[in-house]
Amino acid sequence: MTMSAGWYLRRLSRMGPREIGGRVGDTLRRRRWRSLPPDAPAVTGARFTAVLPAGTVAALAPDAVKRLVAEADRLMDGHAEFFGVDRDDLAAPDWSFDPKTGRRAPLVHAFDVAYRDEDAVGDIKQIWEPSRHQYLTVLAAAYAATGDERYAERAAAHLRSWWEVNAPLCGVHWTSGIELGIRLLSWVWIRRLLDGWSGAAALFEDNPVARNQIWHHQRWLAAFPSRASSANNHVIAEAAGQFAAACAFGWFPASARWRADALRSLDRNLRANTFGSGLNRELATEYHGLVLELGLAALAEADAAGVQVPATVRLVLLRMTDALAAVVDNRLRPPRQGDADDGHGLIVDGAGTDRWGSLLATGEAVFGRLDWWPEVTGTDVRTPLLAALVRPYGKDGTTPAVSRPAGLPAHFPDAGMTILRGPEEIWVRCDGGPHGFLSIAAHAHADALSVEVRHDGVDVLADPGTYCYHGQPEWRSYFRSTLGHNTLELDGADQSVSGGPFLWTRHAGTRVLVADTSGETARWCAEHDGYEDSVHRRRVELTSARREVKVVDEVRGPRRAVRLAFHLGPEVTADLEGNRALLTWTRDGEDRSAVLDLPAELTWRAHRGESEPPLGWYSPGFGRKEPATTLVGTGVTEGTREFGTVLGFRG
Repeated sequence: MTMSAGWYLRRLSRMGPREIGGRVGDTLRRRRWRSLPPDAPAVTGARFTAVLPAGTVAALAPDAVKRLVAEADRLMDGHAEFFGVDRDDLAAPDWSFDPKTGRRAPLVHAFDVAYRDEDAVGDIKQIWEPSRHQYLTVLAAAYAATGDERYAERAAAHLRSWWEVNAPLCGVHWTSGIELGIRLLSWVWIRRLLDGWSGAAALFEDNPVARNQIWHHQRWLAAFPSRASSANNHVIAEAAGQFAAACAFGWFPASARWRADALRSLDRNLRANTFGSGLNRELATEYHGLVLELGLAALAEADAAGVQVPATVRLVLLRMTDALAAVVDNRLRPPRQGDADDGHGLIVDGAGTDRWGSLLATGEAVFGRLDWWPEVTGTDVRTPLLAALVRPYGKDGTTPAVSRPAGLPAHFPDAGMTILRGPEEIWVRCDGGPHGFLSIAAHAHADALSVEVRHDGVDVLADPGTYCYHGQPEWRSYFRSTLGHNTLELDGADQSVSGGPFLWTRHAGTRVLVADTSGETARWCAEHDGYEDSVHRRRVELTSARREVKVVDEVRGPRRAVRLAFHLGPEVTADLEGNRALLTWTRDGEDRSAVLDLPAELTWRAHRGESEPPLGWYSPGFGRKEPATTLVGTGVTEGTREFGTVLGFRG
């Protein structure tokens, strides 16, 4: 996807003077680097000391190790899956190849790579993901758990291959700071997990090629940080990777400065990216998980190296963990909100390990669980590794005591998120929050006043997800559109105005009017101003005794066409007759059902798996989509009009 001149002008309009100045400086610096390529300083006596405490690996849970080894064996056979594409070529990867389009990114100077242009490069996410080297951390962890040197040797061979092909400032892997930051974090953990292997030092600290790569990665990050309106989670990944490397690979003259600068950036941006309630300001749950993983990994490096971190770092991570515990459903699934690209900060586990359960287990080990937290019954590899390095909260001698929620929080005013909970594990998320973060709200969707409804962890009224970022503009637009969410659309327009795939030029303003989660009937009400001369107000009630969710949409304004959409989860079958739909699904071998009574004032039609235009889809993960039923009601509204919907769960 190439960007037009109009996109660049719109993007420029969202920047402030300081950001513009910083980007001009970046351009001048790139020109200087091109004419005078830097050399890494000579290093002698480098040693790796940030090792795991004795006995850590031996204490790993057997079932977690079993999953880890199964995944490692699959990788040894060359098999992996990235964003819906099955790979069978990972025994000897082509680091520039995109198997999705068949294209190969050019090995030219990094500053000449147009990585957003799929015609020239391919699907950039498919190319970047293996080079985050998180599959190599899995191989290294399998070596640590089993002592089988095959895993260590394969990880070492792939690192040497990558370093040889991707020389500093050559190719697509030197174009984005988040990639460099996550890759550095992976290298730190690969070295740590290979510590018992006889070739570990020869691969890293005694290897001038490795030292050169580590130095250039850190120099790049110090020179080209993500700036202002596009900082978001990228800058946290950059700071976490830079900090981790400067702690664990602190062999260079600039290491102390890089470490201090990265820690300041990490502290500042963790606070800036997180509401006081602990929810991530991007209002995209997957990025809440990514930032929390990155922050915990950085904290582990600090404690392993004896580097004092500001108390605010631990405090933000604590609040993020408590917030995550508060918003998950009974199956530990968090809301599906905003963009999601399946990005992880640190992977050392096999397939089948629950990401959110793992994060809560780590939070319990590091911060201590509260009585209202959900129970985490599964095991993982990452939690005991991180917990072995991180000092337990409140035991570092400097962390002040803070108040934590005494009961299960249900309303987060700063994030505009409200969770209504009913009997038989009915879970409802109501969205009355800001339209994303910063001036471009890059990872936001036009989903004001949308709802998600689950029953025992099954998506009944679902958020369809994200599916893609680059290369398929019609699908990118659909999955983040107003029609692509459980809310109301007027005159075929989104509530917020898009200026590009990661750019919104007008943001709908939303305010919550009622959030009463106590009593027999929980109530929520909010409105937004995204349609200028019209106001959309929505009321949601969850009545526990009747196991019923009622949604009332009120529209005030001139005559306009209206479409009201309800997206069903992929497990739900709908039998629509008139304005009533019988919903059925199966959970753990048991048949379940509900009745959805839709507004009779609208004409209803079921859509499933349509492509021109897209409608009736669910994305279970980045790069993957599957047909699902979407019920769309069409009609008109004028003056003040209400449309009532009732979802009743059967016994």
